Amino acid sequence: MAVMCGAAAGAQAADMPDLPILRGSFTDGLSRSSVNWSGVYVGGHVSHGAADMDFTNSGQDLLAKLLNNLDLESQFNISQWPLLGKSHMQSSGYGGFVGYNFQWSEALIGIELNYTHGNFFGANSGSQGRSFQYPTDYISTARVSSSASMKITDYGSLRVRGGYAIDSFLPYGFVGVAMGQANINRRADANIDYLYVGTQGLPNYSAAGFLTDNANSKFITGFAGGLGIDMMLYAGLFLRAEWEYLRFTSSVDTTVNTVRAGLGYKF
Repeated sequence: MAVMCGAAAGAQAADMPDLPILRGSFTDGLSRSSVNWSGVYVGGHVSHGAADMDFTNSGQDLLAKLLNNLDLESQFNISQWPLLGKSHMQSSGYGGFVGYNFQWSEALIGIELNYTHGNFFGANSGSQGRSFQYPTDYISTARVSSSASMKITDYGSLRVRGGYAIDSFLPYGFVGVAMGQANINRRADANIDYLYVGTQGLPNYSAAGFLTDNANSKFITGFAGGLGIDMMLYAGLFLRAEWEYLRFTSSVDTTVNTVRAGLGYKF
């Protein structure tokens, strides 16, 4: 009787469907889709930023040319006198970007060209005068002044960026070369007077002059760096938020900090 019951139970089990739950198996769990960021992408952005222009040394080379071979210059370094200061301004802009990404699993590296059209304008001026008992039997007076202005209208960067994809998000950092177009106008003036105070009746002397340097549409370069994040919306369309730091080295040292919001498409 026990053998017959066992045989009947075995027959019923053979007729049942082969369900995984009955085998006690484990599922792989929920799958997580990944975004493919590799390939060409383009986009546009709007930005707002601040620039700091340091005019401190911008006129020293002009003054050195004006005072070349002058005894007061060699003795007292007049061209090195501090005359100018710094200027701070803010501006909004717009532009675009194009790049290419290489992706390995979640890691990414790419190259990008970024451009912004804006309007950063700064200016500064200053003057100084000093008197010396030099040379012998003379009281000499030197009065120098300098002025400078700078306007940056177009700027951008050629950058290498590295990122790490997390679902639909791509945080990244970048470094590169900063490039820009600027109008830089400078002027330096010098007035020198020699007043004779001796007893031999020697003459007085005076001299005056100025030099200008107007560099319009000057190409300036420097360093670029920053951080950002891209967020894939749908089928290649993505949003971007970014902070960029630019440092330009020219006759007027300039830094530009901008924050941006952009919209792009990856092909």
